[in-house]
Amino acid sequence: MTAHLVSLAELSRQLQSKQVSAVELAQAYLARIEAHRDLNAFLDVRPEVTLAQARAADARIAAGGAHPLTGVPIAHKDIFVTKDFFSTASSRMLEGYMSPFDATVVRNLGEAGMVTLGKLNCDEFAMGSSNENSAYGNVLNPWDKGAVPGGSSGGSSAVVAARIAPVATATDTGGSIREPAAFTGVTGTKPTYGRPSRWGMIAFASSLDTAGLMTNSAEDAALVLGPMVGFDPKDSTSVDRPGEDFTRDLAKPVKGLRIGVPKEFFGAGLQPDVEAAVRAALEEYRRLGATLVDISLPSAELGIPVYYVVAPAECSSNLSRFDGVRYGHRARTYGDLNDMIAKSRAEGLGAEPKRRILIGTYVLSHGYYDAYYIQAQKVRRLIAEEFRRAFEQCDLIAGPVTTSVAFGFGEKAADPVAMYMSDLYTIPGSLAGIPSMSIPCGFGAKGRPVGLQLMANYFEEAKMLGAAHQYQLATDWHTRIPEGFR
Repeated sequence: MTAHLVSLAELSRQLQSKQVSAVELAQAYLARIEAHRDLNAFLDVRPEVTLAQARAADARIAAGGAHPLTGVPIAHKDIFVTKDFFSTASSRMLEGYMSPFDATVVRNLGEAGMVTLGKLNCDEFAMGSSNENSAYGNVLNPWDKGAVPGGSSGGSSAVVAARIAPVATATDTGGSIREPAAFTGVTGTKPTYGRPSRWGMIAFASSLDTAGLMTNSAEDAALVLGPMVGFDPKDSTSVDRPGEDFTRDLAKPVKGLRIGVPKEFFGAGLQPDVEAAVRAALEEYRRLGATLVDISLPSAELGIPVYYVVAPAECSSNLSRFDGVRYGHRARTYGDLNDMIAKSRAEGLGAEPKRRILIGTYVLSHGYYDAYYIQAQKVRRLIAEEFRRAFEQCDLIAGPVTTSVAFGFGEKAADPVAMYMSDLYTIPGSLAGIPSMSIPCGFGAKGRPVGLQLMANYFEEAKMLGAAHQYQLATDWHTRIPEGFR
């Protein structure tokens, strides 16, 4: 069965016309999961659960009136809690944890009839840029198994790149959808902060965490995004907006579209192979009729230091709940309560969460809160304001996703600062909370993929997805499949 070679839109059409059943589709993808276990992308697969959902989807289609996504398989990043699969955040702290409920994002897609294939490996508690921080081992990049798939959503990007799942949920705090999408040659979409619910998404940094998607195309992302997002009264940061059709601009030509190109995104550190592919993509947009506008985001370079004050501060607060008292790992031997908590956290948490908790606790401590955290929030406001002014000059902003193509395992593991710099171009958009995405635009050193970043103003996902789709109609980078996965 070659279902993995067609688009999600085509899978939907075949399911609705009964050319293929949801059970057949699920079985085909479960077979691919088993055949490519070496990628280490899936942490929990339960065929009996998947096939039960597929049978229910077939019954719904047979009864008529099914949602267009009914029966389409999906895999979920292990940062979303699920009642039928383990929810561990790729951490020993939550090893074996079964949630009594589904995250809102999971529930919304389940109500549309999508069939869950399993849970995906990621950096522990979504903290990392390379997927080298998982307690359950590294995910491999399908394009080059000696290269990282990017993080924290490395499992999500890898399974979509390898055509092991047609779509996967992911999360983006400082670039954790766009960076792995760029490293593995898939389409990664981060909506406006507050559009998708954070309820049931294991929290890292509450003012930044945003659910999104990994797909093979912008069209596929537009189809899934609609049922995924929506107001959730259980999430205090959820934005109350009416539902919308994110496919509405897919057929709209880009002629006359103004695309801003920030000069700060093409400075020192950007590797020539990445710059060449991104420049070529911008020229393709010009050929399609768009206008390129030079813009400036002077505070963007401050994104890294701002992020690594704000995010660890929020991480320190959010991860305090993992203490071995109510749920999660508890040390076998201990003295008093304080000793139990200290030992449980020391044993259950990996090096990167510990590092960020310590940084966050420091910047929130007495005497440093005003000097670091409050100042970082002020600069964050300046960055958001610069984006607002930029969108007065242009409709979209475009540039590189990362400074380089995917790097090798271990290349940056010993230097946290070098690792943090991987998110240089993605963090500003995250701090501002604007919708952003990565689309494949070529290949660089060692045949590794390069991504083009598109950013839009608040709640203009449809415009961004439409522009991405028009580029993908004119190019074929998004259709490329790594050798050995056809």
